Amino acid sequence: MNQISYFKNRVESTYSPMDYMMKKKEQPENYLLIDVRNGDPALKREKIQGALEIPLSDLESRLNEIPKDKEIVLYCWDVWCNTAAKASIMLIENGYSVKELNGGIAAWKTMGFPLVSLLNNEQSNCGC
Repeated sequence: MNQISYFKNRVESTYSPMDYMMKKKEQPENYLLIDVRNGDPALKREKIQGALEIPLSDLESRLNEIPKDKEIVLYCWDVWCNTAAKASIMLIENGYSVKELNGGIAAWKTMGFPLVSLLNNEQSNCGC
């Protein structure tokens, strides 16, 4: 793969947090955001507002919860986490349209976009 093909594929396979927010605002019914992070609940203190939680470890057994008529946007921890990429492969192999949210929840938090606390179900923008 040459450089231009690599970057075209990368752009076609991902959304930045801002790109996703704009797409979701234009056509909210067309997208489903899924948090595929594995990990101890104490580490997963918040999630992106509106995201469905399906850890990668549960994904195969919960495919029936994911509609095939929406673009599925997956996220994990941050730029060095490949959990969303692994989940993307599984979903694409099962006939889903999938993109990855660049930077995961860390990038989302950096942008100050809406989060929901998983500790006490209160909405939070602080990232704490």
